[in-house]
Amino acid sequence: MLSLVVFWPLLVGLGVLAVPRLPDRAVRWLWVAASAVDLALVVGIWIGYPGRGIGYETNLRWIPSVGVGYHVGVDGLSLPLLAMTAVLFLACAIYSLRQRTRVRGFAALFLFLETVSLGLFVSLDLILFFVFFDLSIVGMYFVIAGWGHGDRQRSALKFFLYTFLGSLALLLGFIGLYLSGTPHTFDMVALTHAHPLTGLGGTLALLAIGLGLAIKTPTVPFHTWLPPAHTDAPAAGSAILAGVLLKMGTYGFVRIAMPMLPDTWRRYALVAVVVGVVSVVYGALVALAQRDFKRMIAYTSVNHMGYVLLAIGAAGLLGSGAAARSLAVTGAVTQMVSHGLITGALFLLSGVLYERGGTYTMDAYGGLASRTPRFALLTAAAAFASLGLPGFSGFVAEFQVFAGSLGPVPVATAIAVLGILLTAALFLAALRRIFLGGYRAPGGATVSDLTVVEAVAIAPLMLLALLIGVLPRFLLDLIEPAARTAAELVAR
Repeated sequence: MLSLVVFWPLLVGLGVLAVPRLPDRAVRWLWVAASAVDLALVVGIWIGYPGRGIGYETNLRWIPSVGVGYHVGVDGLSLPLLAMTAVLFLACAIYSLRQRTRVRGFAALFLFLETVSLGLFVSLDLILFFVFFDLSIVGMYFVIAGWGHGDRQRSALKFFLYTFLGSLALLLGFIGLYLSGTPHTFDMVALTHAHPLTGLGGTLALLAIGLGLAIKTPTVPFHTWLPPAHTDAPAAGSAILAGVLLKMGTYGFVRIAMPMLPDTWRRYALVAVVVGVVSVVYGALVALAQRDFKRMIAYTSVNHMGYVLLAIGAAGLLGSGAAARSLAVTGAVTQMVSHGLITGALFLLSGVLYERGGTYTMDAYGGLASRTPRFALLTAAAAFASLGLPGFSGFVAEFQVFAGSLGPVPVATAIAVLGILLTAALFLAALRRIFLGGYRAPGGATVSDLTVVEAVAIAPLMLLALLIGVLPRFLLDLIEPAARTAAELVAR
């Protein structure tokens, strides 16, 4: 069933391309239907998951001569991200019912991206993980270059070169792990339970893997590809880039770097903490200085991914107890899910703003709340959720991150808390510019409110963020056993 979840979107995408005279309207609705079916299958997997360990596991020989297999499965670390991915791709499919430009290629690319994204989160083989990791770069490159705006070709090329360089470093690290195993294998489960690579070899492997994942996340100072890629990408592309593709980096830290290199991770955990805190504060400060709404949201992604690095770094420090380590890892995974939902919604809302006024410049608008109450309500909800307001998923995630990190790194955690204040300031300033005061729009145009299609695409993301914020147990009960296991592996 898990393989069907992964490859179903690709099969539909190939079918879309194989029928040359399929009307655009049929393509759009077929895309929505395919994503809805995939989400239903993921919900079925969630319901049937036993609650701990690896479920729905398939392990087939692929390239046996070098120990590569088609090994897939889910646990409490990957299943929440699998579900979040399916939800976000369905939201983008519904949002793109308004797409009019080269609909067939656009739908096929997103269905391809859905397959590679789902495939990465269920991969239990390093080469399989790497294949999906690399294919996600290719797919997003064509989305930005083909359907973006502004200086889209340059932004797409910068995105591709940066992240492809990171993938090459990642591959070198994977080869190091392969050579350290006895027998040699790329199987992630076997490597997790094998004697870990230590010393200089472990340091070099962690450096290569950490570099590749840091670029993808991205963290400071490897973040410079992110703002132009987001600014020039179509709204649905930005939602997937921030909501899903960035999580491939942070998920890789939790799934690969921490458990497979525990000794080395503990030795350099403080580096992850420092990088995380710098990303939190720097991302928020630079976002505060932006006048471009979409670029501002892009920098908040650097800020929010910094919390994940802070948490997993704190989990590797020897001074933290088992409960604190488990809480920090749980907070990191919850933050990935929360960020995907909330920032995905924010990027789709930025697309609505651009559709109405042709610009993301916040000072070009004013007083939109009186003309667009639904748009104002959803944007305000997403903004408050992003800054960690209680009642939304962001608060649950950040509370766990800070509670798990405060013991081992109290000073770093205190500095990171400032990120919340800065995020609150930047979102409140953005809401004031766009929605309050006298009415103003580019060229004096009348800005219309959200359409039914736009509301149906965006509102469920915020409702899920609200559900997790108010009733988080259904998510935390899934994550906590796997987080506890990951914390134990780091402490071994």
